[in-house]
Amino acid sequence: MEHPSIEMIVFLVSIGFVASFIDSVVGGGGLISVPALLSTGLPPAMALGTNKLGGAISSLTSSISFLLSGKMDIKLIKKWFPLSLVGSVAGAYTVRLIPPDFLKPLVIVLLIGVTLYTLLGKKRTARPSGPQLTKQILLAGAFVALALGYYDGFFGPGTGSFLLFAFLLLGFDFVGAAGNAKALNFASNLGSLVTFALMGNVNVYYGIPMGLSMIAGALVGSRVAIRKGAGYVKPLFVAVTAILIGKQLWDLMH
Repeated sequence: MEHPSIEMIVFLVSIGFVASFIDSVVGGGGLISVPALLSTGLPPAMALGTNKLGGAISSLTSSISFLLSGKMDIKLIKKWFPLSLVGSVAGAYTVRLIPPDFLKPLVIVLLIGVTLYTLLGKKRTARPSGPQLTKQILLAGAFVALALGYYDGFFGPGTGSFLLFAFLLLGFDFVGAAGNAKALNFASNLGSLVTFALMGNVNVYYGIPMGLSMIAGALVGSRVAIRKGAGYVKPLFVAVTAILIGKQLWDLMH
């Protein structure tokens, strides 16, 4: 594995903090960290696997923050956590079956699609009466946890936003939805990280500096989410994501 230069470490630390901060508030931090890792020259599978190292650290930190603040439905998470974990293992293994020359353009297409979803998706509001968790809704949620776990293992960026959206649909308020989303996101990050590591697709020299800075970003971001919400983060999210995706498109065309 290639050892990063001092300049590269500074870049990874900076990107890691910003990605984790935004991910803790609105989700979608992988839209920043994956293009950043690709821009360092890592192969697509290695970039996805290395991103999982930082993502697991970040989502664990955020999950603990939300748990300690009481903004997490423990009973519900216990039901869906294993499904998200299993789905992510299957998704990460699928990456191994896809040729690298096909994977990078696919990653860019998925990045653009998830970015558009994040920017254009309609906002949902919590139901005044709180979540109505019928048996049918619990079964549907279990399927969503499994499917998004698979998506996170296979690709990843935007999973937090999709999970947040799902919990908002169930009737949770923004902070409660964010707390539950972080817990399931940690499950999928953990399962896919172990799978990528077993396949040799995690660069620890890149992943650890980014992951450590993500702890700070997750702590700050989750506290902001608990206190203020996420509206003011969106301009920063749009700017950084557009620049990094543009860089990937430029590299692909040239």
